[in-house]
Amino acid sequence: MTATVEVFEAERGRLTGLAYRMLGELHEAQDVVQDAWVRWSGSSADVLDPPAWLTRVVVNLCRTRLTSLRVRRTEYVGPWLPEPVVTGSGGPDLGPCETVEQRESLSLGVLRLLESLTPTERAVFVLHEAFGHRHAEVATLLDLSEATVRQHLHRARERVGAGRARFEVDVDAATRLLARFLDAAAGNDVAALEQLLAHDVEAVSDGGGVASAARRPVEGRERVARFVAGMARQATAATLEIAEVNGTVAVLVVVDGALVVVMQPEFDADTGEVVRLCLQVNPGKLTAAGAA
Repeated sequence: MTATVEVFEAERGRLTGLAYRMLGELHEAQDVVQDAWVRWSGSSADVLDPPAWLTRVVVNLCRTRLTSLRVRRTEYVGPWLPEPVVTGSGGPDLGPCETVEQRESLSLGVLRLLESLTPTERAVFVLHEAFGHRHAEVATLLDLSEATVRQHLHRARERVGAGRARFEVDVDAATRLLARFLDAAAGNDVAALEQLLAHDVEAVSDGGGVASAARRPVEGRERVARFVAGMARQATAATLEIAEVNGTVAVLVVVDGALVVVMQPEFDADTGEVVRLCLQVNPGKLTAAGAA
């Protein structure tokens, strides 16, 4: 039994990261991993390749769970955003996060774009792009042909890429750009804010019908600048903290010791302009980020 536990615990972080990228909610991912443990504890003696076996179990559990989650999310009030998670020191282990691609697969913006994929397309994309599995390995894990895997990956890349024409800058550069952005917002300088925003920037807020939030994405440089300036004017009693969330920098807005907003900007790597703002304000989805 000790060996069974040790093998599973060695894989837990990777499995949690896989499930989180598949589902976009940490508590759902943790439930899936727990279900995988139950199956593993009763079958481990017969398993020749534990990592592959556990990966297959987790992916299949996620594909099934996504079906019910999709129904719930179609009834969601306003835009849906993933549950933000503190990463780095002190945060949960969410698997590999060393390369740009691996960090991007955790970002709130990319996780939101993955919602446009079918469960199988999402599994192929996550396994290949975030975890580096080759086409043949993905085919074996998902019981598909290599040709089918390539087709799914091609469609997934097209859909995700259509909403992700720019790549995020590295964490150090993002931190510097974020500081400029916050300075302009704090100074209520709409003109300065506009200079930091891409012409097609959008701000997406998730209030879930519980917290006050825009029911549709705010689009365009002028509208987003006014939107951010208005938020800054209302946050005079708030404390702002910069933390690593979902693999890159984010702003935590704290009022009276409680986390009320997680804002994650995404930047154009060439110009440094903000291309998207993701704002999670649904209190039910702030627990994992409140550990910062």
